[in-house]
Amino acid sequence: MVVVALVTGVIGGGLGAYSVLNGSFADVRLPQAGKESPARAPGTVAGIAASALPSVVTLHVSGSGVADTGTGFVLDREGRILTNNHVVEPAGSTGDITVTFNGGQSAKAQVVGRDAGYDLAVVKVSGVSGLTPLPLGNSDNVQVGDPVVAIGAPFDLPSTVTAGIISAKDRPITSGDGKNQGSDISDVSYIDALQTDAPINPGNSGGPLVDAKARVIGINSAIRAADDSSAESGGGQGGSIGLGFAIPINQAKRVAEELINNGRAAHPVIGITLDMKYAGDGARVAARANDGGPAVAPGGAGAGAGIGAGDIITGVDGEPVHSSQELISRIRAHRPGDRLALTVRKDGRDRAVTLTLGSADGT
Repeated sequence: MVVVALVTGVIGGGLGAYSVLNGSFADVRLPQAGKESPARAPGTVAGIAASALPSVVTLHVSGSGVADTGTGFVLDREGRILTNNHVVEPAGSTGDITVTFNGGQSAKAQVVGRDAGYDLAVVKVSGVSGLTPLPLGNSDNVQVGDPVVAIGAPFDLPSTVTAGIISAKDRPITSGDGKNQGSDISDVSYIDALQTDAPINPGNSGGPLVDAKARVIGINSAIRAADDSSAESGGGQGGSIGLGFAIPINQAKRVAEELINNGRAAHPVIGITLDMKYAGDGARVAARANDGGPAVAPGGAGAGAGIGAGDIITGVDGEPVHSSQELISRIRAHRPGDRLALTVRKDGRDRAVTLTLGSADGT
């Protein structure tokens, strides 16, 4: 009995030591959730993404030794796609635009029309079936704090989804190369933008900013980089610091329709040249136009309203205006033919004037 007990103890101790050092004799099985349905409730970020992603595309553009990546989304079943002008601009008239869809298929695209002043462009692919247009919302309905989702290809990472809120509305943003900034018609983009904290990075440009119902409310177009005091329209490699800007869809829709129907968009103008170097509050009318002519075009809307050189415009439709860039952004948010109420300061005295916006060819 002593021998049996001793042998049993030795064997048991050995097995116990082995079990401690090497685990039990049975394979370990950790608890895990079972397979679930991939469907997500509408209004959740995952649900919004699932609805919108099939309509979002990545654009690879090359021309004149330059190559870049941007985003766009399907406008209609005929293959028209809306994006930013600065995304397709490197292609010029001889470059190449390749559109890659969410499913992985690719197609060549041609420019239907583009406008530098609005930073919008429409391209079209051919021979592609089964396209799903992304529904358009109404940016006038957007309120600060509304949840939004941005979709794009930041740093050429397609189908990237980020979420946030609308941080502000009617942010006057300018971007572009700075040419002709003193006139109503310029190559600079003036945007009365929606601001969002949804992370946007280079490559997101042209992509949709969608609401909780997966409807487009804005076109992601510019970011504010940490080391820059101005908005970037997709250029450079600055990362997101939560300051992104989108063209409101109501403006983008009007411009897209004009680009499709006419190949160009009309710009609303008041027929004056602004002093872009004026540092005071408001927008001051320049002494002369860029070509040396009168700063207030004879027969234009400004002249009809009695606006003169040196006058300072301090308000639009009852809202204050603090700079020339802000005034142009406010004007660009309207259509030619709209009535506009301005507050004009002359010799230290304010007066209210009302005028009808004229039209200028965006080209």
